Parts: sequence; C-alpha cells; structure tokens
Amino acid sequence: MTMEPSLRLKDPIAPQLVSSLRQAIIATQLRPGEALSEKDIAGRFGVSRQPVREAFIKLSEAGLVQVLPSRGTYVMKVSMRAIANARFVREAVECAIARAASALITKDDVMRLRWLIERQREASALSDRAAFAVLDENFHQTLAEIVDCDYAARIVEGARAQTDRVRYLSLPGASPVPLLVAQHAAILDAIEAGDADGAECEMRRHLREILNALPRIAQNYPELFEDEVMPAHTQVLHRP
Repeated sequence: MTMEPSLRLKDPIAPQLVSSLRQAIIATQLRPGEALSEKDIAGRFGVSRQPVREAFIKLSEAGLVQVLPSRGTYVMKVSMRAIANARFVREAVECAIARAASALITKDDVMRLRWLIERQREASALSDRAAFAVLDENFHQTLAEIVDCDYAARIVEGARAQTDRVRYLSLPGASPVPLLVAQHAAILDAIEAGDADGAECEMRRHLREILNALPRIAQNYPELFEDEVMPAHTQVLHRP
C-alpha cells in the first residue's frame, strides 16, 4: 500500500481514513482479497485503532471490505452484479439531475464545468488515470451541486463506491478516456442549451458505457472478480 498517510488531526479522523482507504481500494493499491490490519493501518497513519475500526465498518457498509469476526478484514473482490446494480441507481438519479440542471445551470456553472472538461482532456493527453478519475468525480459532483439536492448527491456518492472500482480498471483501454471526456462535453452541451431530454439521453449513454466495458475488464482481470453474473435489469437495456 503506497497511499500517503497525511491526516488533518484537528478534524474527525475516521471519515478521513474512509476517504483514503476508499481511494486506495478504487486504485487497486489495496488489492481485492487483500487482508487489512487495524494495527498496520493505525501505525501507517499515526492514529489509534478505534477510528480505523470505525472506517472499516463504513467501508463494509459500502461493500468495499468484508469484516469477518475472529478472522479479519479483507478487501472485497469486484462483483459484476454489485456494479450493475449501483450503475442502475446512478442512472436513475443522475438522469434526473441532468434534467434539473438544464433548467438551473448558470453561466458560472458552465464555466466551471468547461474548466473541468479541459483538465480532463489534459489528463487524457498525459495518460494520467488518477487525475482523470478525480476530475470525473468532480464533474458529476458539480452537476449534483447545481440542482441543490444533498440527498441525491449522497446517493450518487454511495453508488460510485462500486462503479468507480471498475471505472478505474477500464481506463487503460476498455473505456477510452477521450470517449468519456467527449461524453461529458455532450452532457454539458445539452444542459447549457436547456435541452432536458437531450441531457438525460447523453447522461444515460455515458452511464451505460460501463456495461460495455465490464466483460472486457473481467476478462483482463479475472483474479479481481468474485462473480460474472449480471442482474436481470441489464437485459432490458439491450432490448429494441
């Protein structure tokens, strides 16, 4: 594990540990199936074991780690079913966000989102997967902030815990970064034009891209996956 053990000691420790460990899991710095030690994590960050224990519980609730009493804590392997279900929820919420944003977006919002897309293009040109992943999250967070629905933002954040794992793995080739950047631009173009139907359509197209990438990712990284079973709702997406 190579993450930087830097914490703001004046702020609550457990949420910071959740964020750091979550990112390490998404970036596969903590590998699926890897055992996690409260003592080791506490030592790396220079904190007591209590906030580490609290972080493990939160990560377990997010489906990222498995806590086995008397046996230890392990990073969960990637589940195609869990990813597909999380993507289903994201589509429902984020398509609604895109529709609402088309009526609420301001010129300042557009400028901020255009800036993020330009930074995404730069990250793509540099093949900087980590930077793009952060900018991708910022783009979707900004859209949620525009519609001013904290609950929707929390739902999306929770669902991303699963989809971001495979999104990071997909960036080397299964989902080319320039394609994802172009999809972000298309979403923003529709929102800026006040085209709610178009914004929803472009968001739906973007969030379904992960389903195209999943089979190839599972084939490239079989050791990271615990199942290859897709839920029934994914079959509907391919019907005429």
